[in-house]
Amino acid sequence: MQTYFADMHIHIGRDMYNHPVKITGAKTLTLTNVLKEASRNKGIDLVGVIDCHSPHVQAEIKQLIAEEKAYELTDGGIRFEKVTLLLGSEIEIYDDHCQGPIHVLCFLPSMMAMERFSEWLAERMKNISLSSQRYYGTAKELQYKVKELEGIFIPAHVFTPFKSLFGKGVRKSLQEVLDPVLIDGIELGLSADTEMADQIAELQNYTFVSNSDAHSLAKIAREYQAVQMEEPSFKEFWWVLHGIKGRKIVSNYGMNPLLGKYYSTVCKNCLRTLSAGESICGECGSVNIIKGVSDRIKELADASDRVKRPPYLYQVPLEYLPKLGPKTFAKLLKRFGTEMQVIHYAAQTELAEVLPPKIVEMIMQMRKGKLAIHAGGGGKYGHVES
Repeated sequence: MQTYFADMHIHIGRDMYNHPVKITGAKTLTLTNVLKEASRNKGIDLVGVIDCHSPHVQAEIKQLIAEEKAYELTDGGIRFEKVTLLLGSEIEIYDDHCQGPIHVLCFLPSMMAMERFSEWLAERMKNISLSSQRYYGTAKELQYKVKELEGIFIPAHVFTPFKSLFGKGVRKSLQEVLDPVLIDGIELGLSADTEMADQIAELQNYTFVSNSDAHSLAKIAREYQAVQMEEPSFKEFWWVLHGIKGRKIVSNYGMNPLLGKYYSTVCKNCLRTLSAGESICGECGSVNIIKGVSDRIKELADASDRVKRPPYLYQVPLEYLPKLGPKTFAKLLKRFGTEMQVIHYAAQTELAEVLPPKIVEMIMQMRKGKLAIHAGGGGKYGHVES
């Protein structure tokens, strides 16, 4: 078996006809561009594009197959150059059992299965062509349909304050909304790591995944995982999630939770950081408070011990490093091939031939998870201190 890099939450900004799919996604974030970026520049082996329910996105995939630029794998997924695409869909649930909207990721093994899923969704969704649309039905009915089509079901960015399972979706337990047996994994989101999530007992039975939720090409692989499997395919990834035949996540790579834009509790009006329990901002007097992921997890924490997890290694995309601009980034790709090669494998002496000493030292510190971080909150990302 080999180790591969996987980022399983990437949006589409525009379809092949230049129509919007994810309204907030970049116009350059097309299906073909995602595959090229992952394969040629990022060095990601397995990508989950979660807008494949859109008929026009499916049309672009079929076009790539017709032009012999891509092909379907027997074990599920679409191979393009050096990357495998898993066909996914992000869906918003808000049924009678939810306290607030919940986003979930659904992955299907083949084009035929995704087309059947889209037909089913089109009867329960106002606009099947757009991303992250409201689904009119119960959460469990959606789970049953995904499993009928032999798919994968993963609650998305489960701790973010808005549109997530533990943000506002449930009061205390995922069982208020979902069938726990039909969940294949838990996506942590950009403001939590495995140690934080493992404070909640009911999550300890699930594999944790860390993904980018990319809305632009540059954001692909800002979070990802290294997975051990025979080859990048749908079946192998399902085995990874369930620890079958030695398949597993080797390590999660993600930004320090302090970098996440919802880590701290803040005043929505002035963005002042508040301590747990503060209901009125002492700076401006506003009562409009955005509860941070850290404080929300403390409310939910009920685990008496921790389970053994793969290491969660803090790092950031190269573009987050101060003073590493586009020209320098281009030099790195020319020398080392992909961003994964720079982040994981390039020797310090090799990096020193391309980069100033201070940036080389930042990359070395990043590999150790020791970059100095200024915390984010209230929708504003943290940043690496220079």
